[in-house]
Order: sequence, then C-alpha cells, then structure tokens
Amino acid sequence: MEERLQKFMARCGVASRRKCEEIITGGRVKVNDIVISELGHKVDPEKDSVYVDNKIINIEENKVYIALNKPEGIVSTVKDEKERKTILDLVKTKERIYPIGRLDYDTSGLIILTNDGDIYNRVIHPRQAINKVYIALLEGCATEEEISKFCNGIDIDGYITAKANFEMTKRIGFNSKVTITIHEGKNRQIRKMCDVIGHPVIALKRISVGEITLGNMEKGEWRNLTEEEIKYLKNL
Repeated sequence: MEERLQKFMARCGVASRRKCEEIITGGRVKVNDIVISELGHKVDPEKDSVYVDNKIINIEENKVYIALNKPEGIVSTVKDEKERKTILDLVKTKERIYPIGRLDYDTSGLIILTNDGDIYNRVIHPRQAINKVYIALLEGCATEEEISKFCNGIDIDGYITAKANFEMTKRIGFNSKVTITIHEGKNRQIRKMCDVIGHPVIALKRISVGEITLGNMEKGEWRNLTEEEIKYLKNL
C-alpha cells in the first residue's frame, strides 16, 4: 500500500515527519535512484527502495519510547551545529531516536524520545492540547493582577498565548517558586511570559507531559516508558 514519502521516512526513524519534509525538499532523498525533492510523492514500502543521504532506510521494527530528565546545558536535538552536547550524548540506543518537542538549552526536565513517527505526530499536534507542567523559580512574587494576566493570554512576539495556569507554591527570600501549566510549546514561551509580567525565570524544570511524569529521575537519567504510558500515548 502506498503512503506519503515523509510518513514512511518517519516510520523508519529518520526524523519527525516535519523534519523529513525538510530533508526531502533539501534534495537528500532518492526513491529507486531518482532524487525526490518535492512533497507529495508516494512510495510502496513493498516495492520501492528509499535512500536518505545515499543510505537505504527500512521500517524500525523495534519501537522505542524513552523518558529523559534533560539537564541544563544540553541541547534537545539530535545534532547541534555549535557542537554542544545533545540529548543523544545521554541516551544510548541501537535505534535512531528523536525528541518529541524541545526544551530550552537552559531548561531541565522531562523530554520524551522515540522512533515512532505516529506517536510523535499525535503528541506534537496542536489539537491535542496536552498539558505540560513546569516548576519555576522566579524573581520576585507575582501579584494577583499579574497572575491573571499570565493565565488569560499574553502577547509574546505578536502571538497571544492560550489560557494557562500559574500557582505560587513557596516564597524563597525575595523570589518565588511556582507551578505553571501550559499546553503550547512556543520557543522559550514560559520565560517570555514571565518576562512580560515582570518576574523573569531564574530556573525552570518540566515535570510532566500529559500523563507522563518525571518522577524521581536524576538529571541526565533516562528510562523506558511503561506499557501503560505507551498505551496512553497511542490513545491520544
């Protein structure tokens, strides 16, 4: 049965479907020795041979689902042009895996990695609106008015954020520890939102993505997802 080339590539564990589209338009993909550089091409996995950078790709039979506690100072991509350490320096598997979403360089916490392109697209798709929970240490203590502003939508770089949740849990000197819940994932979103209300982030950690939680993993530690967690992701 034929399927779109980028979907087949994602199922082979090459990268996320969106990244696979970039690889195609970059002229790095051949189907039966013909370079394909436009989207929309379909392949039959039973008949066609697909090559990325002149290496044949095949369906990843062994699906991998991993939860990592990413430390600060680690890039949440598989490669970095500045040659900084990436999450793949921490997680060693035989399979080619990639992260579902990203965490900022200076943010720690939960990030999920997989070679399952279907799961990636389920989690990353905006319609899912999956809650992501963060613990943040902020400068100062937000007022009720500032918290209301944060929760009801803030303009960051011309984008109005969706409704969020902001709960102050502890005062630490002149600063505050808060729990923040959002379901979006714009670049440095929480940091920008906190800047707008006048309480910049000192430290930020993600503790859950939907029903997948960080638990008591140490920074740099990783684990395979449980069957229940995998079932949850597949049922999104």
